[in-house]
Amino acid sequence: MMDKIRFERVTKKFLVRDEHKKGAQREFTAIQNIEFTVREGEFITLVGPSGCGKSTLLDLLTGLTKPTKGRILIDGREITGPGLDRGIVFQQYALFPWKTARGNIEFGLEAKGIPKSERKEKAEYYLDLVGLKNFADRYPHELSGGMKQRVAIARSLAFNPDVLLMDEPFAALDAQTRETLQTELLRIWKKTGKTIIFITHGIDEAVYLGERVVVLTANPGTVKKIVDIPLKDRLEDADVKSNPAFISARREVWNLLHEPEFQGAHI
Repeated sequence: MMDKIRFERVTKKFLVRDEHKKGAQREFTAIQNIEFTVREGEFITLVGPSGCGKSTLLDLLTGLTKPTKGRILIDGREITGPGLDRGIVFQQYALFPWKTARGNIEFGLEAKGIPKSERKEKAEYYLDLVGLKNFADRYPHELSGGMKQRVAIARSLAFNPDVLLMDEPFAALDAQTRETLQTELLRIWKKTGKTIIFITHGIDEAVYLGERVVVLTANPGTVKKIVDIPLKDRLEDADVKSNPAFISARREVWNLLHEPEFQGAHI
């Protein structure tokens, strides 16, 4: 299978306020020498301690910011800015409150110049895909948190991006809704074949969703290890989290994240 995304020794540094010198700035390294690949159609999860640079990586992938060193390639081409080949779903839904679920999806398609009849057809297809076919005319305030996030996912998918970038999209939801949407996302991924990079703080979520889990170190963020997850039947196994393979992978990721604690450090 071909590489869809390639990180080549990516480092990102920022200038931040120097707490020890009034009016001065210092250099802060968010991520350092990040190097790994994502295969086409793969579901990758990223997990790491707070401040390890997960969101910085996502900003670089969207093209909103550029690496200080190194480069990121999609289909062999270096990312130089935002593009419609990448869709993004945030923790906050960012829906227009004055537009219906359908209207929120159609808005971006209209800006892209897609004809009205085609916009409606696409919106209805993706609303059906995320299980909101009967809620197309509801406004955001009439939807639950889980439904709002489904609309946000449908909106990103409507552009038909090659890559879906997800920044802790289920973190604000209650546990039951979060588990439901995790399963729904796997179903959507299986159906669409999208390449997905999913950022999370949750170890269980990372292991349940990802074909591989990229574990990052504390600041500056580097790749500590990439853990293969040997689960092939997540949607068929109703109790997959009791599967010995899941338990073993979860333990490995947990140990990688908590290793510094046993060495006297904190994460």
